[in-house]
Amino acid sequence: MRSRLQPLCLSLAALAFCVPSWAADDTDISQLLGLSLEDLINTPVITASRQSETRSQSPAHIMVITREQIRERRYRNLADLMEDLPGVDFMRGTKSSAYNNFALQGYGGSNKILVMLDGVRVGHPAGGTFPIAENFSLYPAKQVEILYGPAAALYGADAVAGVINIITDQAADAPGASITLSGGNFGSREASFIASIKNDSKLALSMGGHSQKSDRAPLDKYYPADFPKVDAGGILAADREDYVGGIKSHSLFARLDVGDDLTFGYYRNHFRSLTSTGDTSATAFYREDAFWDTTTDTIYGKYRFQLTPRLSGELVLDYSQQEIDPESNYVNVFSGFVPGYSYVHGERLNIEQNLNWKIDDRHRLLVGLGFQDYFAIEASSLPSPYNTDLDPAVQNLFYPNTSNTLPININDADFHNYSFYTQLQSEWSEQFSTMAGIRHDRQSEYGNSTNARLGAVWHPLQKHYFKLLYGEAFRAPSPEESLGSFGSFTPIVGGYQSNNGFRLPNFDLEPEEAKTLSLTWDWRLRPELNLVANAYHSRIENLIITGPSMPNDTTSIPGATLIGPRMKINAGKEEHTGLDLMAQYRFQLGQGWSGDLWSSVSWIKGTITSANGTEYDIPFAATHKLKLGTTFRYLDRFSITPRVFWIGDTSNDVRLTAPNRMMTQGYVVTDLYLGWHKLINRKATAWLDIKNLFDKRYDVAAGAGSFIDMPQQPRSWTLSLEFPF
Repeated sequence: MRSRLQPLCLSLAALAFCVPSWAADDTDISQLLGLSLEDLINTPVITASRQSETRSQSPAHIMVITREQIRERRYRNLADLMEDLPGVDFMRGTKSSAYNNFALQGYGGSNKILVMLDGVRVGHPAGGTFPIAENFSLYPAKQVEILYGPAAALYGADAVAGVINIITDQAADAPGASITLSGGNFGSREASFIASIKNDSKLALSMGGHSQKSDRAPLDKYYPADFPKVDAGGILAADREDYVGGIKSHSLFARLDVGDDLTFGYYRNHFRSLTSTGDTSATAFYREDAFWDTTTDTIYGKYRFQLTPRLSGELVLDYSQQEIDPESNYVNVFSGFVPGYSYVHGERLNIEQNLNWKIDDRHRLLVGLGFQDYFAIEASSLPSPYNTDLDPAVQNLFYPNTSNTLPININDADFHNYSFYTQLQSEWSEQFSTMAGIRHDRQSEYGNSTNARLGAVWHPLQKHYFKLLYGEAFRAPSPEESLGSFGSFTPIVGGYQSNNGFRLPNFDLEPEEAKTLSLTWDWRLRPELNLVANAYHSRIENLIITGPSMPNDTTSIPGATLIGPRMKINAGKEEHTGLDLMAQYRFQLGQGWSGDLWSSVSWIKGTITSANGTEYDIPFAATHKLKLGTTFRYLDRFSITPRVFWIGDTSNDVRLTAPNRMMTQGYVVTDLYLGWHKLINRKATAWLDIKNLFDKRYDVAAGAGSFIDMPQQPRSWTLSLEFPF
C-alpha cells in the first residue's frame, strides 16, 4: 500500500480531491463564503413544480444545496450529500447490486427515489435499484434540489420517497475550467475536470468527467471476529484468500446549449464493486474477478419556446440505457462456490411535452403529456457470461452443476406508459397560496393509475411559513422483483435439488401505492438563522417484500425439486410517522473568523403489517438521529469543518419470517476537513479530509442476507488540491 501511495504524495498534483473548483480566476473564497443565508433560502428551484420558484413559494418540503455549500461541506458525491440530509439513514457498502442502502423518511432503497440531472432521469431506466455512491460525483453541480415526499403527480412512477435533481449551469454561464486530483490511504485515487467553451453564435458547451478507484480497508484486520478465515467451498481456512473490497467509478458529462432555447446533453455513470460486499467469509470468496459492473448512459434534448407572453412550453426527448457487464458474477454459497454469472439490461425512451400558462398575476397552470417505452432483461445464476449478440434460446444456458439438463429461462419485459398531468398554482393573497395537481398513467402491464398532489402555503407573519402537502405515488414492480430468479442445485436420485430459498419470478406482482401527508414550518428567526420543522405520515399499500419459504416445489423447473422456494410478493402495508428539525446559522466571530452551522434532529416510528396481521418495526430507519456540522473560516486563507453523526439503534431484518427484528447498535462518528486556500498563484486550494476521525469500529444495518450488521470503514484520509484555470 505504501508503494502505491508514495508517488502520489511526492507530487502536488496528487494532493487533490475530487470536488469541483468553481471560482473563476478573479474570485476568491471570501466572496463564496459571503453569501447571506437569505440568498441561499431564496435560491430559485424548479423540482417542486417544474417551474422556477423559491422555497417559500413551494408547498413541498424542499432542500437546496448550493455549489458553495457542496464545496464547504466536502460533499464529493451524491452519497456524501445524502448521508448528511435530515431524515436519511445511509448505510455504506451493504450490497453489491446497490452498494449503499439507504432510507429517506422511512422509504427504503434507491428504487423508491427519483434521481435526475437537469430534470432528466439518470437512475435505473426501468425503475430498479442502482448504486448511489462515488459514481455520482458532483463536479458539474450548480445546486442539488431534494424534494421530500411523493411526487408522482409530476414525475410518474418511482417518485415515491422524493426526487433528487442535480442542476448544472447553462453552458454560457458556466465557471472557468478546473481540475482536481487526489490521493489517500487504502489506495484511494480520484481525478475530475470541468470546462466550458462558448462563441459569439450563441453556441456554448460544458464538459466534465471523473475517475475514481479505492479499496475498502482490510476488514479482516480491523474486524477479525467478523472476517475469520474458515473452511468454505472445499477450500481449507489456511488456504483462503484475504479480504478485498475494491470499488471503481467514472462519469462523463456534456451539455450543449444553442442560445436560450435548445439544449442537448449526455451523461454516463459507471460503478464497479465486488459481489462479496456484504457477505461473510463463510458464505463468499473474496475475489477480484467476482464483481458487479453497472453502466448507465443517458442522452437528451430539450426545446423551450414562448408561444405568447403568457404561454411557454418545453419539449423533452431522452433515452437511457443501463447494462450490467456480462462478466459480472458471484462466487458464494448460493452459486455453489463456482462463478454464477448475471446479466441485467434496462432501456427507457421518454417523450414529454409540457405547457406553462400564466393565466393572470395570481394563477399558473402546468399541463403535460408524455409517452414512455421500457424494455428490461433479468438473468442470474448463469453458468457463463450472457452473449448479448445471440438469442437466449441458442446459447444453451443451463443451471450450474446440472449436467446441462435444466435449462435457464431468460426473463424479459417490454412495456409502455402514456401519461397526462396538470397542476394549478394560485396565489390568493400575499399570505396564502395553493397548489393542486393530478396525473394519470396508463401502463400496458399494470393498467391505470391516478395520483393527486395538493398543497398550501400560509405566510401569516413576515418570517413564518406554514406548508401543508398531500401526495400520492405508485411504484411498479422492478424487473429484479418481478423477473428475478436465482439459486443453485445439487444432484439427487432422479434429478436435482435446490438450495433452501431458491428465488422464483412472480409475474403477478401489483404496484405499490404510497400516500404521504406532511406539514412544514419554516421560521427565519433572523437574517442569519433559519429553523425548519417537517412532520410527515406515510402509508404504503401492496408492499413488495421477499415472501416466506413456500412448500417444496416440483413443477416450476421440470426435473428439479425446489426446497422452500421464495418469491417477491405483495404483502400487507407499511406506515411510518416522523419529524425532522433543521437549523442553519451563519455567524461572525470577529478577528477575521466566520462560520456556518447546519444541523438536524430526526425521529421516526413505523411498522410493517404482514398479510396475516403481524406487525414489525420498519427496517433500516433509526428511531432517532442527530447530524451536526460547522465550518469555521479565517478570512479567505483557512477553513476547518468538523461533522458529527449520532445514529440510534436500527432494525435490520427485511424479511417477515421472524417476529422479533434484529437490531444494529447505534453509533457516533466524527469527520474532520481542513482547507488551505490561495496556495499557488493565489488560486489553488489544498484539503486534508479525515473520515471517522477517532477510528471508531461500528456497524450499520445491512440486511444483505449474510451480514446482518455490516462493518464500516476505519479512519481514512485524503490529501487534495483543486486548481481553477
